Amino acid sequence: MKTSVLGHDFGMTPTVEDIVRDTILEDNSEDAFYVVDIQDILRKHKKWLLNMPRVQPYYAVKCNPTPIVLELLASLGIGFDCASKGEIESVMNIGVTPNRIIYANPCKTKSFIRHAADVGVEVMTFDNELELYKVRQFHPNAKMVLRIKVDDSHAVCRLGLKFGADIDKVPHLLQTAKNIGVNIIGCSFHVGSGCESADAYTEAIANAKYVFDLGRDLGFKMTFLDIGGGFPGTSVTKVSFEDTAKAVSSALDIHFPSVDAMGNESNITIIAEPGRYYVASAFTLATNIIAKRSVQMEDQTAMMYYLNDGVYGSFNCTIFDHWVVDPIPFPIDHRLEERANHLTTLWGPTCDSMDCIKRDVVLPEMHIGEWILFKEMGAYTICAGSEFNGFKMPSMLYYVPAYTLQMLQHLPNWSRISTILDIENQDSTAMDVYDVDHSLELISVH
Repeated sequence: MKTSVLGHDFGMTPTVEDIVRDTILEDNSEDAFYVVDIQDILRKHKKWLLNMPRVQPYYAVKCNPTPIVLELLASLGIGFDCASKGEIESVMNIGVTPNRIIYANPCKTKSFIRHAADVGVEVMTFDNELELYKVRQFHPNAKMVLRIKVDDSHAVCRLGLKFGADIDKVPHLLQTAKNIGVNIIGCSFHVGSGCESADAYTEAIANAKYVFDLGRDLGFKMTFLDIGGGFPGTSVTKVSFEDTAKAVSSALDIHFPSVDAMGNESNITIIAEPGRYYVASAFTLATNIIAKRSVQMEDQTAMMYYLNDGVYGSFNCTIFDHWVVDPIPFPIDHRLEERANHLTTLWGPTCDSMDCIKRDVVLPEMHIGEWILFKEMGAYTICAGSEFNGFKMPSMLYYVPAYTLQMLQHLPNWSRISTILDIENQDSTAMDVYDVDHSLELISVH
């Protein structure tokens, strides 16, 4: 993908819309593109640390594996949730050490297990008996985490149909691991992607405590809790991140207190697997109207607009992630108030009639060559896009204010970040001072 950095003087901090407008006017191009707000990702990390300081984030690589995302999060000291050999390689190639990786796929390819053993990735999940025998054969030093099935009925994408051991199977699985010499260190669960209930975490954490108790009774040193993903990352959610964090923290205080009744500090490592939380709101997609048709209906004229990105590209999220996109008309020179509204269908550019982005949305009449924006397009979009029919994925532009650039220059892998941003190593003239406390991974972002 083409990358560039935006460094214009707008007189004040510009909005993403300002960046889009400036790019359209300067480039005179009709190609779709993303604007990536780097500061938004940094704000999300700060919010996580302030609201759930006991829970270490392990970013779900599958959500958005673009180089800038991985490099930035790696620099912040975040761990990584990997599901394959390829994902493990992608983060280790940028300097992430094996102890910052969890191989969180309960059903693994044999060669991938061998690869994890070869590179030193020890923490892995499982949810069935046959996986235990496979791990014993190919990675006998693995530290296994039992993934249990929990209530995911409040999630946009339910995962319990495919993964997770039923709670009544837990005693047998733990006993089997004990009998064959596989080391169990903890428990994991996933309340589903895009979870819309904070209470789902409360019940799941209580179930995890039950697993810990059973494991300890069998002599396992249970020191690892993985509370999975599902954390909201967009502005359109039924439950806020703060409410979810509050429910998680309260449940942890009850079932996994930081200090026990004897005054001893807990030795349990608690992690989570946020994906969309970190990246969804940071990516805005600008698409161009490449063609237009009017369709006469019984009582009105409907419009069809054909955009230069579709469900085979970024909008695969409407199918795989059930994301409901919100088109924002973005004319450069003309006022929308003067235009008639029409029932509208938005199509992608390919020759497949399934390439439909959204039906029956009311929009003001637009013209060929004008633009439509889609905000909060960072999660499960780029990662699953293709170049079907020869249509390339959108390029990326990076919005980096001067004061954010100054902070980035203090990160340990700034040289690689600057290469991705396509800018030279330079000192920022911003007045604000930013400190990175690597013991807390705390970033001051104003």
